[in-house]
Amino acid sequence: MAERAVRKTPQRRTKAAQRARTLERILDAAEYLFSRHGLNGVALRDVAQRVGVHTSLMHYYFADKQRLFEAVFTRRAGITSSRRLDALDRYEREAGASVTVEGALRAFLDTDLELYIEGGKGWKNFAAFAARVSNSPEGAALMDLHFDPVVLKLIGILKRALPGCADADIFWGYDFVSGALMHVLARTGRIDRLSGGVCQSEDFAAVKDRLAGFMAAGFIALCADRRKAGKSRRRPAVGRRRARGAAAR
Repeated sequence: MAERAVRKTPQRRTKAAQRARTLERILDAAEYLFSRHGLNGVALRDVAQRVGVHTSLMHYYFADKQRLFEAVFTRRAGITSSRRLDALDRYEREAGASVTVEGALRAFLDTDLELYIEGGKGWKNFAAFAARVSNSPEGAALMDLHFDPVVLKLIGILKRALPGCADADIFWGYDFVSGALMHVLARTGRIDRLSGGVCQSEDFAAVKDRLAGFMAAGFIALCADRRKAGKSRRRPAVGRRRARGAAAR
């Protein structure tokens, strides 16, 4: 009896490993297809066909396509979100009272871009998938759930780095950062054509060298310009009061 029990254990482990491998293949295939066609452009049978399994097997792992979509997003979103939170925490500790806009953005952006540089084809597929999800109604709740904590952490550091800057300007600035990042992750190839090949949308390393510094300058300029605009709007009122005082004398 003991010998039979010993022989069965490796077999059970092998089946578990096979199921795990099949699940990974399903998620990889769905990630690829969703990144190119979105939720509504993909059917479970498309994923099954790409994996090479029967469609009925898909329902063994996922109740429906929406659950599969969420699982694909969750698999990597948790990794990038936690990595960026750790990077922002570390930056905040090391910088202390000397936090800067560019330093915070580098912790946020560079940490994410490193995954797409080093993570291989799977992470690049997720990059395109996340870019598509970020601009879709079905992806909004997923973005909120997985990325709001790290975004709000970044916003908090930016507020420290930009004292006196209006909250609205910092949030708009982040929106511009997010839009630029999603465009980069989409890798449309447009910059390849515009630049005649000088720049390539697959070159995440080139983006990493430039994006944080570029966006930091935008934050600083936006806040400075808004403060100047606020002062200039107040000056005429002061001038009118002085003019009225002089007329009265």
